[in-house]
Amino acid sequence: MKQRIRVTAICKKDDEVLLLKRAGGRIDGGTPHFELPQGKIIFGEQPEEAMTRVIYENLGAQAASVQLVDAVTFTNLEGASELGNLYIVYEIKIASGSVKITNERYSAYKWIKVSEMGSFALEEASLMVLQITATKAGVPASRIMQSGENAQVLPASDFATIYTDGGSRGNPGPSGLGYYIIGPDGKELKRGGEFLGFSSSRLAEYYGLKEGLEQAIELGLKKVHFKSDSLMMVNQMNGVYKVKNQDLLQVHADVLKLLENLEAYSFTHVPRSMNVEADAEVNKVIDANVRRGAY
Repeated sequence: MKQRIRVTAICKKDDEVLLLKRAGGRIDGGTPHFELPQGKIIFGEQPEEAMTRVIYENLGAQAASVQLVDAVTFTNLEGASELGNLYIVYEIKIASGSVKITNERYSAYKWIKVSEMGSFALEEASLMVLQITATKAGVPASRIMQSGENAQVLPASDFATIYTDGGSRGNPGPSGLGYYIIGPDGKELKRGGEFLGFSSSRLAEYYGLKEGLEQAIELGLKKVHFKSDSLMMVNQMNGVYKVKNQDLLQVHADVLKLLENLEAYSFTHVPRSMNVEADAEVNKVIDANVRRGAY
C-alpha cells in the first residue's frame, strides 16, 4: 500500500481557521476546493522545518509559533489501490503582518469560523484532519461537516462514525461487544451489542470492531470513521503496531477483508468518556447474561 506523508497547518486567529483556495484543477461540480495549508517534507528536513517552509512559500508569512497537535492517519482509495495517509498536524500562529498568496497553486485565502465550514467545499484530506482533531478535542464533527439547516453538503461529508467497544468481566471472563453508529448528519443510525461468552477484553474489542464493520456494510455505508477507546487496537489497525497475539490473528484478518467493502476509512483513539454509548451496550449484554446465570 502506498503512503503519503504531509505536514499540515491549522492556522488560528481568534475562533477562525485559515483555508486556501485551489487555483483550478481541484473542482467538484464546478466548485473550487478549499484546503488547509499543507506540503511535503523535503529529504533531510525535520517536520517542523517543513511546516515553517510551507507557510512561507504559500503565504509569504513567518510562523510566530509552531506547535505539534497530532499525527493523523487514515486510508482511502486512489484508483484501484489503497492509499495510506499520514498527516503531521501543527497549530500555527502567523507573525504580525499581512498574509498574501505567494504560490500559483492557490488563488485566494479566507479566515473561516469552524461553525461556518459547512458552507465551503473542503478538500477531503483537510476535512479528515479537521474531523479527527476536532473529535479528539471534544468538538462534534458535525460542526465541521455542516452548519445550520440549509448548510451545503461537503464532498467528503458522507462519512459515518462508528464507535466500537468490547469488554470482559475478569479478563478473561464473561464478555460482550457494543457499537454505536452515527450518520453524516450526526443522527443515530443504529446501536447494539452481543454477548461473546468467555473471552478476553482485547479479543472482545476486535469483535466489536468487526461487528461495527458488518453493520456498516449492511447499512450500505462506504466512508466511515471508526472510533475506539482501545489504543492497542487502533494502533494495530493504523499499522503502528503489528498483531502478534495468536488469538487476534484471525479476527484481525477478517476485519481487513471486510474493510475492502469500504471506499475510505480512518481509525481514531478516543477516551472512554467519549465512547459511552458503545460501552453501555457492552455492559447491557454482559449484565443480562450474568443475571440469567449464563456465567
